Amino acid sequence: MLQVALDRLTKDECISITEQTYECIDYIEIGTGVIKEYGMDIIRDFRKRFPDKRIVADMKTCDAGKHETRLALEAGADITTVMGFAHDQTILDSIQVANEVHKKVLVDLLQVPTERFARLKELGVELVSAHIGKDTQDHTAGDSLKRYDGLSEDFMVFVAGGISPESVQRYEKLNPVVFIVGGYITGASDPGEASCVIKGVIPKK
Repeated sequence: MLQVALDRLTKDECISITEQTYECIDYIEIGTGVIKEYGMDIIRDFRKRFPDKRIVADMKTCDAGKHETRLALEAGADITTVMGFAHDQTILDSIQVANEVHKKVLVDLLQVPTERFARLKELGVELVSAHIGKDTQDHTAGDSLKRYDGLSEDFMVFVAGGISPESVQRYEKLNPVVFIVGGYITGASDPGEASCVIKGVIPKK
């Protein structure tokens, strides 16, 4: 499945790109930077505009798990993100809140040591994002992916980090259920066409 990541964009750009890509995307991710600029209102707006799509609020919660998770999910997100290096209690609280409303938490593994992965499973984490950060994509992408080998044995894996049609194959070995794609789509002259091109090369689950 395909998740479009809307970040470092204005609200109008986010809406326009979503409308253009609507037919080929499965998830809409409202990026951290967009949420910081527009708050929960943009999640509420997207819930009304795009009722048939699953919305991911990339909150990157590090603390105050109950509060931030409730904010995002009550605003209309189906999934909210919590950082894997957050305190165990933060992760537990976030999962508890999500379970109460039959929604999900996606744990971001950015800068999380591999020895913590087993603990995340113990905490009840189901969804993880095998994430290569924006600032390191050009330098460490190949090496960074190796640390995520075998994740799909314990979690449902989302993959993120400079994904394009040319790099999809590199991520396939992680057996992901969702490919998160940002710049390849949002920076394209025709985002709609770009989303359908990459959807066409993503393995179907």
